[in-house]
Amino acid sequence: MLTVVLFFLCFSLLLYVLLGGADFGAGIIELFSSKTNQDITKKTIYRVMGPVWEANHIWVIILIVILWIAFPQYYKIMVTSLHIPLTLMLLGITLRGVAFVFRHYDAYEDKSQYVYNWMFRTSSLFTPILLGMVFGGMVSSKIVLLEDATNPNFYALYIAPWFNLFSFLVGIFFASLCAFLSAVLLIGEADEEGYAVYVRKASIATIVVVVIGFITISYGYFSNVPFVQGIVSNTTSIVLILLSGICLLPLWFSVRKGSSIISRSLAGLQVLLIIAVAIIPHFPNILMLEGGSLSILEGKAPDAVIKVLGISLIIGGSVIIPGLIHLLKSFKLIKILERK
Repeated sequence: MLTVVLFFLCFSLLLYVLLGGADFGAGIIELFSSKTNQDITKKTIYRVMGPVWEANHIWVIILIVILWIAFPQYYKIMVTSLHIPLTLMLLGITLRGVAFVFRHYDAYEDKSQYVYNWMFRTSSLFTPILLGMVFGGMVSSKIVLLEDATNPNFYALYIAPWFNLFSFLVGIFFASLCAFLSAVLLIGEADEEGYAVYVRKASIATIVVVVIGFITISYGYFSNVPFVQGIVSNTTSIVLILLSGICLLPLWFSVRKGSSIISRSLAGLQVLLIIAVAIIPHFPNILMLEGGSLSILEGKAPDAVIKVLGISLIIGGSVIIPGLIHLLKSFKLIKILERK
């Protein structure tokens, strides 16, 4: 059952990056657009993502619950050492949700619309940056456990692990990935007015993701960040990076041609490859501490708890996943036969 639990942990992470990432990315695209294009994107977002945006965050909830129940030691370290960016991230999700609802359903068109738009766009940018910084903090090798600290102070324990250049680069990379995913998704959903806009945005976002990714890896390598060193020295991760690079060419052409099915499939493959590159070289030692790393299997819950959780995930997954597919098909976000 441990394998089942780990599968759902990784699966939830993948779906949250894909669906939640595209959700965040819509606001980023709107933020970095002209006034005319902001209005176009705003209308498209409500038509395409309005009915399903709340469902996107179910995967991060499942992710947190699995960590909390199955891997309590990991959960404790994360929510303790990284409680500041996690709190700010949750605040950003809340503000974004409030703004998303009120700027559409507010009965009066007044200056409050400016506030709602500003809240939605800025929280759409800073929330994924903070989420990326949380992961950067997990792998930056700067986490110091209170029981291991010789001279404990607030900065070393709760600021330094995530408030550093490497974690910030990871955050910028994730935000750019979100914008890329959203632009690719919106290509197949846009009308004639917005079609060229999203093709151009997706092309730009592809370049930004590659450049920021290269900068992040290079900085981590030359700064001797063990997480990056492990990626660079691992044969499997190098092969996956090369495969990702090869897939960029057909992805670029499919984006330029506006082929929604091919571009979405290749974008999803890119996310899968990125997650695999990050996890495979280090698994199960995902959490990088100062002076070493910690296995996710260390301090895991008793086998009886893992068994019950695994059975619950299988039963829940058999209900949630078909329901999600039906929801996406109902609002025409899955268009298998469409060629554009």
